[in-house]
Amino acid sequence: MSTRYRPTWLEIRLDHIHDNFERIQAHIGKKTVIPVVKANAYGHGAVEVTGSLREKGVRFFAVSLLEEALELRRAYDDIDILILGVVRPFDFEVIQRNDLIMTVNDMDVAKDVLAFEKGLRCHVKVDTGMNRLGIKDAEDIVAFFEEAKSRKRLSLEGIYTHFATADGDETFLRGQLAHFRKVLSALPYKPDVVHVSNSAATWKYERDIMETDAVRVGVSLYGFDPNRLVKALKPTFFLKTSIVQRKALKKGEKVGYGITYEAKSDETIGIIPIGYADGLIRKNQDGLVEINGRTYPLVGRVCMDYAFVRIDDDVAKNAIVTVLGGAVSVDDVAQRLETIPYEVFCTITSRVPRVYESGE
Repeated sequence: MSTRYRPTWLEIRLDHIHDNFERIQAHIGKKTVIPVVKANAYGHGAVEVTGSLREKGVRFFAVSLLEEALELRRAYDDIDILILGVVRPFDFEVIQRNDLIMTVNDMDVAKDVLAFEKGLRCHVKVDTGMNRLGIKDAEDIVAFFEEAKSRKRLSLEGIYTHFATADGDETFLRGQLAHFRKVLSALPYKPDVVHVSNSAATWKYERDIMETDAVRVGVSLYGFDPNRLVKALKPTFFLKTSIVQRKALKKGEKVGYGITYEAKSDETIGIIPIGYADGLIRKNQDGLVEINGRTYPLVGRVCMDYAFVRIDDDVAKNAIVTVLGGAVSVDDVAQRLETIPYEVFCTITSRVPRVYESGE
């Protein structure tokens, strides 16, 4: 029995995610691709995306929050899960018990890790200039590695940094990379996993970075290259709804809150059951949707639960409307809204059910 009562859904193409993963893997060669599945896999569904890639043999994933890591651990007991974000000393017990990998993001945490009496698996993050998370001072990092050698229960498995301008200022990126290399060369030993590249850097720089063993790929897994250089990636995300009512308007009649739209002639408006509570934010007024392979304009203000489309006689009641994906790409919408595809992905709320397609 179906539990979907509203004709609005998010179609996720797992086969396209697989294809994008293989494209990335082929580009970088033998290095490990770590899928970033934080923020519910950029709105795609973290458990489902992780499970699908796991079936293809992937065993290393990254998230931002401890809560996200625990969600994956409850679902899968045979994968490595790296927490990229901040954790606190009273989280260590849960991290250790669930065999998660934490990030040491500052020296206070480093001291707490050294004092913890049970085994922990850790990566160290180096702040090379973004000034968000990470340890800046090379001497502090070297001292931590030295101290960790005497703690048999502590496993320092990796080290990484994060680029601030992988899709922009190359000079700044080169400076960050030089800082990271300086830290790496000073370490008493090289950990098993060294990673610096996000999606943008993976395509543009990673093949020339010899020191690394892995890349962290988020948005490119979901079909987008931040540099807009790679055209072979496949879209993975299609937001769909349908026409639930047709309204015949006379010239001069108004539509919606604030009556911001007025019919310039006799015309037809289609009502679609999706709104800003679903992630179709109000700025989408005057955007486009796709129906029967053609684009039609959104008109009037987007409501919390509904929006309006100016249609013609070719569009029947119950016609499927593709709000994102297909003719109206996530990148198109992001550029029109003066934002980035990441934000468009992540705004689709949990009240929109995810429907998974494998292409088989």
